Amino acid sequence: MLQYLHICNLALLDEISLDFEPGFTAVTGETGAGKSVLLGALSLLAGNRAEKSIIRSGAEECVVEAALHVGETSGLGPLLAELDLPPCEDNTLILRRSLHRQRGGKVMINGVLATVTALQQLGEVWIDFHGPGEPQKLFHEKNQLSLLDIFARNGKPLEAYQTDFDVWRGIWKEMENLRTAERISPEEAEFLQSQIDAINEVNPNEDSIEALERDFKRLDNARELSQLSEQTRNGARQAARAGSAVLRAARELAEIDSAADVLAGRLDALILEAEDLADEYDTLASGGDFDPNEAEQIQRRMQTWLQIRRKYGPTTEAVRAKRDELVRRIGSQTNVEGQIIKLEHRAKEMEKGLRQQADELRRRRLKGAKELSAQARELLTKLGFKKADFSIEVETEEKLSRHGHSNCRFLFSPNVGQPLMQLNKIASSGETARVMLALKAVLAKADSTALLVFDEVDANVGGEIGAAVGRELAALAGDHQVFCVTHLPQVAALARQHFLVEKGQDEKETTVSIRRIDQDKQLRESELARMLGDRDSNSAREHARQLMAR
Repeated sequence: MLQYLHICNLALLDEISLDFEPGFTAVTGETGAGKSVLLGALSLLAGNRAEKSIIRSGAEECVVEAALHVGETSGLGPLLAELDLPPCEDNTLILRRSLHRQRGGKVMINGVLATVTALQQLGEVWIDFHGPGEPQKLFHEKNQLSLLDIFARNGKPLEAYQTDFDVWRGIWKEMENLRTAERISPEEAEFLQSQIDAINEVNPNEDSIEALERDFKRLDNARELSQLSEQTRNGARQAARAGSAVLRAARELAEIDSAADVLAGRLDALILEAEDLADEYDTLASGGDFDPNEAEQIQRRMQTWLQIRRKYGPTTEAVRAKRDELVRRIGSQTNVEGQIIKLEHRAKEMEKGLRQQADELRRRRLKGAKELSAQARELLTKLGFKKADFSIEVETEEKLSRHGHSNCRFLFSPNVGQPLMQLNKIASSGETARVMLALKAVLAKADSTALLVFDEVDANVGGEIGAAVGRELAALAGDHQVFCVTHLPQVAALARQHFLVEKGQDEKETTVSIRRIDQDKQLRESELARMLGDRDSNSAREHARQLMAR
């Protein structure tokens, strides 16, 4: 439920703060007074598209803020969590949206910066607009089916069906791609396999390539490696022989002076290390000798690696990825017909399940159509159609589509003896408006949306029918918060809250004001009398008092 609304610099409105109560709220005013300002503010908070031209002339920024009381069953809690937004404190949702002339707008949800898309997703839960364009929407069969599905509570079954339908359609698309894809020739397949074999021969991983490059470097510098190793080996052995002569003198010294014993031990260890170094350099010198076959293999593998690296990428990861791609490409060509047969079998199995789901959707639609038609006929009688008939025809289609294999048409006859016709064949705009209101009123009972906004839904009706419209809107307010912009005093008089929109002008500017008048009996009487034709007429005022008394 909308509790509080703050509007600043929107259209002709300077700034205002409004508090709202549950139930039925009417908004009235002269034609052109600016009643759309209030609807525009709600539209902004619902995440709808907005032009910067709505910013009040002379102002740089337009701001709209609202506080909404939300219940645990509203569905907003899980949605906020899904959007990674803060939960509502004290069951209050705080929304703020601003538009700026020179820079981008800003959206805040529960004090956190958010996107317009997030605002729009929340708006789909807490508010629903019903405006002058609604009857036109009812003319389209796809919208009629959506309304029937809402009433039949087909949301989850339809969502499950559509998920499976998209997978099924993807399988058929994959089959078509396989049938039309360009095939690889035997020559091309042979070439691709040769590339795979070459990559496998090199075995491109970090360890093997590192070892290959080390062996190749040793092979390429074998002579210099052998010479340097031999030279170093000889030097180490000469040092060991020279050290042996010194060691004898050191041991004789240690016999004379025991303090030199430690030094003799260190000299002995040094000679042993020199001998070990000489042996290791000897091994290194002989390791540079590759037999002809081994040398040829190293050179061939290195040449292959360099070619592969130039062609498929500078790293071992890139080369391996290319090899896997080539393997998949050849593999996809080896049994295309087999793949198509498997996919076709899977598609047929899925189609059986989809048809069962579509049958269930059709059954639910038939049941919902019967109930919706009965309730709509009952309500149409209250709205002045004494002998009207309304029916929903559910038709079965041969092919599966994203909405199942059934569709529907809304049929209406305003008078006894006249055949049922499609809604777009109804001539009277007043009749169309009442049919729309009847359907919306019935559907709203199945809808959990907290706030229903009706913009001149009572257009083209009047008299007793207008009073009936007002009673239905008031009845809706038992389960929803209802806003109605209206020109009918019969409707406005039934509202729990009544807001008056007025336009003021002076030499410099034009402004719009909004004020609550239901708490002032004289103000409300005056407004209802104006709506009846003349606020200065005694008969109009008396009629206004009677409407208020009812």
